[in-house]
Amino acid sequence: MTQALVDLIPALPKVLLHDHLDGGLRPQTVLELAAEVGHELPAQDADALGTWFVEAADSGSLVRYLETFDHTIAVMQTPDALARVAREAVLDLAADGVVYAEQRWAPEQHLARGLTLPETVEAVQAGIDEGIREAAARGQIIRVGQLVTAMRHTDRWQEVAELAVAFRDRGVVGFDIAGPEDGFPPSRHAQIWRYLAEQDFPTTIHAGEAAGPASIAEAVHLGQADRIGHGVRIVEDITFHEGFDDDGERRAELGRLAHWVRDHQIALEVAPVSNLQTGATPGATSVADHPITHLKELDFAVTLNTDNRLMSRTSMTHEMTRLVTEAGWTIDDLADVTLTAAWSAFVHHDERRALVDDVILPGYQRAEGAQR
Repeated sequence: MTQALVDLIPALPKVLLHDHLDGGLRPQTVLELAAEVGHELPAQDADALGTWFVEAADSGSLVRYLETFDHTIAVMQTPDALARVAREAVLDLAADGVVYAEQRWAPEQHLARGLTLPETVEAVQAGIDEGIREAAARGQIIRVGQLVTAMRHTDRWQEVAELAVAFRDRGVVGFDIAGPEDGFPPSRHAQIWRYLAEQDFPTTIHAGEAAGPASIAEAVHLGQADRIGHGVRIVEDITFHEGFDDDGERRAELGRLAHWVRDHQIALEVAPVSNLQTGATPGATSVADHPITHLKELDFAVTLNTDNRLMSRTSMTHEMTRLVTEAGWTIDDLADVTLTAAWSAFVHHDERRALVDDVILPGYQRAEGAQR
């Protein structure tokens, strides 16, 4: 039964909420764009370069992991390069069965060759639009929105937030902060969250990856985050006990913050493979040990994500496959996280309903029929 499910995974409809544009380039694209701008890379062929990214990111340190982005960002400094990377991302996701995706990236990191912030957003949107058209021509329907990100360690939060809001009807669906989490909390620029709330603009905040529950608390209370990027360290506010309850689940006692996150069904954008690489899940050495399964069993609003497909050499199919083969997930588990992601997408309720009713449920019903 496990192999039968694994065989079905590539065709399952998938929803991806946490995927970094600058972390998902094709190795060959990095090579070609680097040659155009004279950027020196640590390897000179696609296979070797892809392996370098994975090995460099697989250090157990988020800081070291983030250093790999120096190379991808360096080759994404022109309109053509941004559009190409965005277009290829859409095509790669569509080929992986993703039907809805949000691509997050930080426009402020792409100004080295003279682009303005609005020009970077326009270039990425042009690539997304082209990718969607090409995917449709191949019979693959996908919807993709931009998640505009401000870097935690710089002071352009307000400017970037205003940029995101300005493009809310031209492809941008939400706002995020990313980068070094520990030491750069949401309270660094507290006024930004009031501004976004006044604009009725969706937010997700990286938290609970390199820092613990205090970081999550600021994200949900001060930042009023609709979703949490990663959030896996919420388990530090949960005490697990020996034995199982009447439903056969592991007994657990939630702290106040964990209760708040679960009670409000604040979606956790969990990326198991990436979390293992960055050390976000201390003590976990495999997907089987990752907290995602316990969090889902405890009815947290868990979603499944890739984070950085290049650095983790992953895909949604790969993430799902490892959960099935290593953590014992069933098709119902996969459907659960997919539906949670769809209901947590930064689009209007009627659009979420259509995504669920017209795409996701029929896709899983077909798969369940084939599994029988």
